[in-house]
Amino acid sequence: MIFSYKAANSAGAMVSGELEAAEKRAALRELQDKGLTVTELFGIDANSKKSKGTATTQDLLLSLHEMATLLESGVSIAETIDAQSKANYPADLREQYQVMANEIRKGVAFADALRVAAFRLPDYFSPLVEAGELTGNMAGSLRQGVNQFEYDLKMNEEFRSALIYPAVLVASGIGAVLLIFVFVVPKFAPLVSRSDDLPLLSKVVLSGGMFFNDHFWWVVAGLVMIAFLCSYAASNNRFRSGLMQLGFRLPVIGTWLNEADTASWTSLMATLLSSRVDLLRSMELARQGMRSTRRRIELDHVLNEVKAGQGLADSLEKANALTPTGYNLIRSGERTGRLPAMMKSVADLYTEAARKRMTRMLTLIEPLAILIIGGVIGVIILGVILAITSINGLVA
Repeated sequence: MIFSYKAANSAGAMVSGELEAAEKRAALRELQDKGLTVTELFGIDANSKKSKGTATTQDLLLSLHEMATLLESGVSIAETIDAQSKANYPADLREQYQVMANEIRKGVAFADALRVAAFRLPDYFSPLVEAGELTGNMAGSLRQGVNQFEYDLKMNEEFRSALIYPAVLVASGIGAVLLIFVFVVPKFAPLVSRSDDLPLLSKVVLSGGMFFNDHFWWVVAGLVMIAFLCSYAASNNRFRSGLMQLGFRLPVIGTWLNEADTASWTSLMATLLSSRVDLLRSMELARQGMRSTRRRIELDHVLNEVKAGQGLADSLEKANALTPTGYNLIRSGERTGRLPAMMKSVADLYTEAARKRMTRMLTLIEPLAILIIGGVIGVIILGVILAITSINGLVA
């Protein structure tokens, strides 16, 4: 039977988790043997415990938060992983923790067990955990990895959220145009056969409305096919990468994307260096997180310069990778031995700059989308009005 418990450890910190025992008394005895003072203990039905479904990235992030919290509370690694393997996570995530728990029992290192469990983690997570094992600060390294993971997800979410409102406006505009073609234009379509003197705009609008209504289901099928192709393309990594690279070259969007990309790189560098990952290894890992192909190539050159003995700030300045303020902060960090803290300051500057630029960009995109949609609807209505006035003139 599975029991859920809350208890205080020897340091007085509250911990919680689950364990398997034959009866409640045996569970209580096992917890006491671990030096825990139990405050709450109750059984859980094993059938209800088995959650189904596939874990999302947020599920994984939440489980990592809980694991870091248990380690920070003084719970041993073995007990922490065992508790995670019995927690109420989706089935696939719980199985991964079970694999990790089995590896830990065999004496495998934490970082190696994490790799065997095959969690969908960023590339920098494993070196952070290895650094935590070497320095004896596993909880701190894991927490930094979780914070960086959360930051990366937040930046991706902000990027997607930035496009939601313009997308809604465009979809609403398309819907409004379709409604006009379905219900308004057909009322005036017979005017096309009554006069050869209609303005060109009126002929185009009315003819388009007639074609839409005569081939309604073909048009709908075409729109559905276009939507399907767009959805398929969006799920294709190569297409998304190509679209992203195009975005980096655009005037306004490109500046924003480059600032957000640089913020992510400097933040990851600060996290890795704070966990005592060496500079070259940190640069290699942080480079992999860059979405811009051009910036990755630039950072390759920077990495080669640093390997050749050049300073990081000088190499970045030679590649024109940052701003003068960034070079000065990093150069100061190199001289004073506070490079992680200075790198974090640069990350904060770029993060704030990216957010401000995103806000300004949205203030341009929203009215632009409204103007385009209003313009299209206006042209259609103008075509209908011109047709009406033209016929009225002929009748008069």
